Amino acid sequence: MEAIQVSIVEDITEIREGMRFLVNQTPGFSCLSVYDNAEAAGKGLLADPPDLVIMDIALPGATGVDCIRQLKAAGAKMQFMIFTIYEDSDQVFEALAAGASGYLLKDTAPDKIIAALKELHEGGSPMSISIARKVVASFHRSPEPAPLSPREMEVLTLLAKGLLYKEIAEQLHISTGTVRQHIHNIYERLHVQNRTEALNKVFGQPRK
Repeated sequence: MEAIQVSIVEDITEIREGMRFLVNQTPGFSCLSVYDNAEAAGKGLLADPPDLVIMDIALPGATGVDCIRQLKAAGAKMQFMIFTIYEDSDQVFEALAAGASGYLLKDTAPDKIIAALKELHEGGSPMSISIARKVVASFHRSPEPAPLSPREMEVLTLLAKGLLYKEIAEQLHISTGTVRQHIHNIYERLHVQNRTEALNKVFGQPRK
């Protein structure tokens, strides 16, 4: 079977050469090329494309994310795996949005790196555990509430004062049915289920 061709983009010599050694000494893999900056990598990877790219983020000049974005825009078909010390959410999502399919931290054990490369080549998205948790957590965040209209704020403010629907309708010179519709819209905009949740979200604490 033909070896999986891997290129490495890393500016720290010890890490770059260590990764080259790891790839070359693993059966089924071969290091095609190494680069120490994004500019050289952008040209070289297009001219002689590998199957997989191990990409650092912090590089002299353009970043690894910039390089991925440039290569993807040029139609590159290779798969990218970020290999970095950065694990803050902004860096993670910027890299994934640019076109990276994997994201490993530099403290990952050698056997885990090889396993991740195999997974990446097979179409997976390998990630360090802490990175995967950030990605999953992003899908669990509550949707941002939509802003309320001035009339909806009036209705909610009167509701917070303890007024009944009929009393709110009389004060605003609208029908009770209209009050109910406003409150229904308020719940939908704020992504809440009841009066207490709505008041808590807008005013910061439950109102009695």
